Amino acid sequence: MRFAIFVLMSQLSRLISILTLLRSKRLLTASELADKFNVSVRTIYRDIRKLEEAGVPVMTIEGKGYSLMEGYTIAPVQFTEKQANALITAEHLVNQTNDSSFTKDFKEALTKIKSVFRTSIQEKSELLNSKIYVFDSNYENISSNALSEIQLAITNFNYVEIYYRKANDPNITFRKIEPYAFYVTQNKWILIAWCHLRNDYRAFRVDRVQNFKILTETFKDRKFDILSYFQSCPYDAK
Repeated sequence: MRFAIFVLMSQLSRLISILTLLRSKRLLTASELADKFNVSVRTIYRDIRKLEEAGVPVMTIEGKGYSLMEGYTIAPVQFTEKQANALITAEHLVNQTNDSSFTKDFKEALTKIKSVFRTSIQEKSELLNSKIYVFDSNYENISSNALSEIQLAITNFNYVEIYYRKANDPNITFRKIEPYAFYVTQNKWILIAWCHLRNDYRAFRVDRVQNFKILTETFKDRKFDILSYFQSCPYDAK
């Protein structure tokens, strides 16, 4: 749930930024946009398709890049009060995670999105923000700082090297993994990955990753299916 919220927020913020750049009459290539937003070229292709599906006349100039149709103006992005409230509520849920990289990126994305709120919506969202409280009796104060980087590894199919410590085990093991998916349970982010040490899928608690390195080397997608995974291995990470 929280991962899906983060992906949506991150994509929305990026789409708004791409529109802003195109409005400046610049001719932009997919590679330039990918480098600017630290995503893959394939992700930029998907972003451009979403803009086109939303009715934005993005012109593709063969061999040169993208631009907006001459004379096209973009209406200001408007959020309803309910939509703004949903984003504010999502912020409180995200704050429950202990991964500093994730909360930082989410807050930066939300700040950009809040900048287009109408004044009346902004005032009401601030009021709602002061009236939401989240309590969790299962809270465990173990922090992490790997989530945002590993999210990029998932979408770009990069191998990741991790040093991992299981619960109640003083030993730290080295793993080379292919990251595929996240899920959240009891405020713990769980990464599901193909582990080359075990030659099988394994679940890793992100807060138990002692150190990690995102490799430039990429892997071939194994077409991971999370429903099949839980049917065959319905266990939480240790």
